[in-house]
Amino acid sequence: MVLCIGEAVIDMFYKQQYFYPLPGGCTYNTSIALGRLGAQVSFLGRISKNFFGDIQVKRLRENNVNTDFIIRCEENPILAFIKTEEGKNPEYAFYEEGTADRLLSAKDLPSAIPLGTTCIAFGSVSMLMEPIATTIETLIFNESKNKVIAFDPNIRTFMIKDRETFIKRMEKWLGICTIAKISSEDFEYIYPDLSPEEALQKTIKLGTCLAIVTLGCDGAIALLKRDDGSVLKVSVPGVKIPKVADTVGAGDTFQGALLAWFELRGKLSHNDIINISESDLNDALIFANKAAAFVCTRDGAQPPTMKELE
Repeated sequence: MVLCIGEAVIDMFYKQQYFYPLPGGCTYNTSIALGRLGAQVSFLGRISKNFFGDIQVKRLRENNVNTDFIIRCEENPILAFIKTEEGKNPEYAFYEEGTADRLLSAKDLPSAIPLGTTCIAFGSVSMLMEPIATTIETLIFNESKNKVIAFDPNIRTFMIKDRETFIKRMEKWLGICTIAKISSEDFEYIYPDLSPEEALQKTIKLGTCLAIVTLGCDGAIALLKRDDGSVLKVSVPGVKIPKVADTVGAGDTFQGALLAWFELRGKLSHNDIINISESDLNDALIFANKAAAFVCTRDGAQPPTMKELE
């Protein structure tokens, strides 16, 4: 089972001079992608008791995501206002002070990680707010010896007050990750002087076993460091689609689909990942790319089901 921990936000999409709400958030969307693809998944986070929170929880349950580890609370959810334009990356404005998500603390965590949990997925704005960032950081360091740790930075640069401090902290997380999926846009912010492949090489030198850069319509590149020190490189092309509605949730879905590929085959373990064959890694990346491309044909973060992908 994959345990997704982090924020559950309300995405307010701007369209035709109006804003309309949809549930979202990086690890929230990742959990939906996993559930729709048939993988075992749970979501851990604080969710408001108000009607927005009801919508968020209902959507998780409708998409086969276990909600036993959700903490319902009085605070309001994060509101993420999103403006999309054809041919441009989405623009975001977050309202997160005093919200349910960011107040996740150690006392909200279960006394023990649920039996059968093979992977903990984290990332995005949760790692830019306190106390939730420290709560998740402590959890992943405690669990990294016997769980797959999967990270998606999904950086919102306008929320970072000190870039250098953030990068130093992020590099510590990369040091204990089994999987890190990082977009080319994120790498441009983190390591602006490096090419995507050079940035991947730096990521695995920091300690990550499987480092992946997503390149939008140009596909993805992965570097896998095996225990003997050898490095396997796999590149896959992008998936052509008739028209892009928007790219919201594409990266989250890529991560969810990648983890689902491993989980559904009983291979979501550190040992299985570092020993994966080149052909299997190629298949996993193609599968994740297809799922991410599918999301781009719809408004908002709407991951595909397995039937839709087939």
